[in-house]
Amino acid sequence: MSTAFASLPLSPALLEVVAELGFKELTPIQAESIPLLLAGKDVLGQSRTGSGKTAAFGLPILQDIRMERRDLQALVLCPTRELSAQVARELRKLGRRHPGLQVLVLAGGEPLRPQASALEKGVHIAVGTPGRVLDHLRRDILRLDQVRTLVLDEADRMLEMGFQEHMEEILAAVPEQRQTVFFSATYPVTIEALSRKYQNDAVRVEIESEPEEIPSIRQLLITTEQEDKPRALRAVLLHHPHESALVFANLKTTVAQLDKSLSAAGVSCASLHGDLEQYDRDRVLAKFRNGSTRVLVATDVAARGLDVADLDLVVNYDLPGQPEIYVHRIGRTGRAGKTGLAISLATPREQPKIKAIQEATGATIERVSLASLTPVELPEEAEKPAPTLARDAKMQTLRISGGRKQKMRPGDILGALTGEAGGLSGSQIGKIEIHDNFSYVAIDTSVSEAAKKSLSSGRIKGKKFIVTLEK
Repeated sequence: MSTAFASLPLSPALLEVVAELGFKELTPIQAESIPLLLAGKDVLGQSRTGSGKTAAFGLPILQDIRMERRDLQALVLCPTRELSAQVARELRKLGRRHPGLQVLVLAGGEPLRPQASALEKGVHIAVGTPGRVLDHLRRDILRLDQVRTLVLDEADRMLEMGFQEHMEEILAAVPEQRQTVFFSATYPVTIEALSRKYQNDAVRVEIESEPEEIPSIRQLLITTEQEDKPRALRAVLLHHPHESALVFANLKTTVAQLDKSLSAAGVSCASLHGDLEQYDRDRVLAKFRNGSTRVLVATDVAARGLDVADLDLVVNYDLPGQPEIYVHRIGRTGRAGKTGLAISLATPREQPKIKAIQEATGATIERVSLASLTPVELPEEAEKPAPTLARDAKMQTLRISGGRKQKMRPGDILGALTGEAGGLSGSQIGKIEIHDNFSYVAIDTSVSEAAKKSLSSGRIKGKKFIVTLEK
């Protein structure tokens, strides 16, 4: 079997986009599942997070889309708003040679009315969470009678989050003559039961994690009592220099407490949990991705679908309940050939969990003592925190009140900042993110106020926009 993208029987337009995006070799899940999906088969795919699943189902969907019809032809269900937005972005990228392609996100945290209006005008693909999709369906706003492909992405996580009844109601509303695709990191009996009930002779594709993935991540373990964990976390952040760190906790209350104590200790920090409104979630993630926030504390559910390039450090403040979740967490560091670092804090009573993780991954977790780390004598609220712990982020984030729907492009923002009015150099400008109705741009902290002033008083594409500095 060829592993080259060029070997796939895709349209010239899709092959051109794939080449532009730099995709050459198929990942294992893509090599196994894309030919099956192009042949119209139902697929039950099992592979780890970050294995290329979106392109695996996205390319066959785009190959089959009838652009002349503004009917909903494909529906993708995801467990979280962030993953829905991420999948939609990827589909738009892959479909950029499909003029007029309409991909709509149907997720909570946003008003119903704009989503309903978009559905009335007609969309080709919808990506959304079960709750919001079902809301539109029950209001008779969403019509599924022309859907030919239904994808359940991270189906195991949706089941864990209690969406089974929602999922089954949606599955029952889609025409029987359809292609049904399940992707899942794990394979619980509930997935097997759903597959038997709603898929037609599904082909199971199971991809084992490549054994070379884990050794690219140095894994450390610090054993400490529960009450000493806050101090241990601050010691870890001080002792291991990083530009970006992701800290996992199991409970929302723990996430909130850590965000408060780390921020009080001078750490450039933010938190991510399920109670955030979409506006705040977008802001938090944009600032973390572009380096304006250096430490993000999150729960597993909130961080689902989060993909950050060049993540230096992952800390398990709480150990997860399953070895598979541990692998998903630490797999966010050590990418692109770099050696990552993952540090876990565990109580003496949690040693069986460590043993299970080592057996499941085949990796050795190096034990280090808290005493061997740089001493940290920071109280919960430090008036003058240690500079090495509290190094300010190099970037700050500007929010611009125009986005994709206002035809805003990254080049437009870059041009306004580096042109005669802005006067910035390219090195002072970081990541630019374009959303539907707003955009974020990272600016070197030393010139962020000047950049805000020049954008506010000037024009982008000949138009005035509101520009705010996100604190």
